[in-house]
Amino acid sequence: MLTVGDKLPEFKTLACVGLDKGKEFKEVTHKDYAGKWLVLYFYPKDFTFVCPTEIVEFDKAVKDFADRDAVVVGGSTDNEFSHLAWRNSHADLKGLKHALIHLNPKLGAELGVIRQGDGVALRVTFIVDPEGIIRHVSAYDLSVGRNVKELVRTLDALQTDELCPCNWEKGKETIKV
Repeated sequence: MLTVGDKLPEFKTLACVGLDKGKEFKEVTHKDYAGKWLVLYFYPKDFTFVCPTEIVEFDKAVKDFADRDAVVVGGSTDNEFSHLAWRNSHADLKGLKHALIHLNPKLGAELGVIRQGDGVALRVTFIVDPEGIIRHVSAYDLSVGRNVKELVRTLDALQTDELCPCNWEKGKETIKV
């Protein structure tokens, strides 16, 4: 798995970006996020149980991330058509404001986020800076959802460009050396 300090690989893939007829899909590339922070998260599969709880929480935080000049993008190894079908069938996913990409085999392999054996995406989050450098990686067991508020806090800390102590929160003192 790629880690802190690695460059996010160049990619091009399809995403489900909405439910409006004729506007459901869009090709997205790494270039779409140049100059912005990117919160890129992956989940195992569509039509599962933990995954929609995370997707909804990320979507609730889209504005919080945008206020920090960050874009949220989610995805799994399921393709854009599966994402659309799931969004259409799951009330909580119909109004999503962020894209769900198809984690294609090439990108999955380059990132190192495919679970051995069954080929599903690991529950991984990358925070990537405006220069395309990975600044944070977290991975969870497939049975445990992540904490989106902690990811917002982590982004806040990264954006200070200072030393942040344990449990630091925005507005608190950083470490002065």
